[in-house]
Amino acid sequence: MPVLSRIKRPVKKEMAEFEAYFSKTMRSEIPLLNIILNYILRRKGKQMRPLLVFLTARLNGVIAESTFVAATFIELLHTASLVHDDVVDDAHERRGALSINALWNSKIAVLVGDYMLSKGMLISVEKNRFDMLEIVSEAVKSMSEGELLQLQKARKLNITEEDYFKIISRKTAALVSACTACGARSVTDDPETIRLMKDFGENIGIAFQIRDDLLDYEGTGLTGKTVGNDIKEKKITLPLIYALEQSASSKKRHILGVVKNRKKTKTDINKVISFVSDNGGMEYAELKMNQYRDKALAILDSYPDSDVKDSLKEFVYYTTSRKK
Repeated sequence: MPVLSRIKRPVKKEMAEFEAYFSKTMRSEIPLLNIILNYILRRKGKQMRPLLVFLTARLNGVIAESTFVAATFIELLHTASLVHDDVVDDAHERRGALSINALWNSKIAVLVGDYMLSKGMLISVEKNRFDMLEIVSEAVKSMSEGELLQLQKARKLNITEEDYFKIISRKTAALVSACTACGARSVTDDPETIRLMKDFGENIGIAFQIRDDLLDYEGTGLTGKTVGNDIKEKKITLPLIYALEQSASSKKRHILGVVKNRKKTKTDINKVISFVSDNGGMEYAELKMNQYRDKALAILDSYPDSDVKDSLKEFVYYTTSRKK
């Protein structure tokens, strides 16, 4: 049985119900918008974020309609952020299919992303879940700050390890911690439980992003992005940051010069990958990733044994061992 199918088992019924629940929210009276929303629905990914909402809700209580509201809001936010990211990155593909901005145009893509974000906010208001609106609004704020900080640092290529963790905490971990906080909030109003689950999600999110950045250097060809794509886009991530810190200033200047070059060849990209590998960048990044994985697992250890706890443990391990 595939790993994600095993992880889903404790909430399999709810995840099936969620698909229908979510589809209802992706409808509009505007014909063009309906066509685009249907296109997005047909190419839905693994739905890891709604899954995390349902699992953390079940871990802390009994799944209710508020859990479906939370999962829908999170999935709308996540999908909107992907549509907007493709515009920012001028990406023409997403999960092996054409992006919204490639099929239509950037203006339409931005408006569709805005529509999904506002739809999520309206659902939370209609259901009187202002608590979830606060959690998710904070995540949107953090994601925007993280993206802007990354763009600012990318101009001078002066990203330190501290900057890197600030960026990924805001860009990636903010959304994952919103999943786990909203999942818990949908079944309990205990602030300590909600805070614990928020921390749990933040650790998963940071580990997830480090794994993503490692995949760019590993070259499995399964990630949906070309090997060395971060290097091509002048994105300096943890493996490269560490390798640069271990190098003499002359070598550091040379490698940064290669990364800065707008027209990088395959040889240039392979040179950077080899440099990172030779200077322990990948081992260091893996070590840091496993530290955050272990922090997430330690939080789970405070809960009694159950099938949901087992699924969440497997989710954490999957996050840090996936090949795509």
